[in-house]
Amino acid sequence: MRRTWFVGLVCFVLGLGIAGWQMSGNTQAQPKAGPMLSHDVYFSLKDNSPAAKKTLIDACQKYLTGHEGEVFFSAGELCGELKREVNDIGFDIALHIVFKDMAAHDKYQIAKRHDQFIAENKANWTRVRVFDSYIQK
Repeated sequence: MRRTWFVGLVCFVLGLGIAGWQMSGNTQAQPKAGPMLSHDVYFSLKDNSPAAKKTLIDACQKYLTGHEGEVFFSAGELCGELKREVNDIGFDIALHIVFKDMAAHDKYQIAKRHDQFIAENKANWTRVRVFDSYIQK
């Protein structure tokens, strides 16, 4: 019984080694992608009624989702219940997008849907703050 178990284990380990050797021998080295990039945008609105907030969130969903290299997307209202001294409450809507790398972010910035989002919504913005940061994996 022990001999059968040992022979099976040796075959399994050898199989993994051969499979890994074959895979590494058949692929070219890929350039390492840069770190992910978090793109956070905070909108203050002229008309910050519930309907206007919903309109902007819906526009974010329509124009800013599904871009190549987008890893995460979210848009929502300020959490007004949190009013600690450290909370910045100077905005109405927050947009959060994580891109797989800087190149994906740069493509997004010049995308037609991104430009259309700005053109259709900027009339209601009093202030827009953008915070971009790398995300360490």
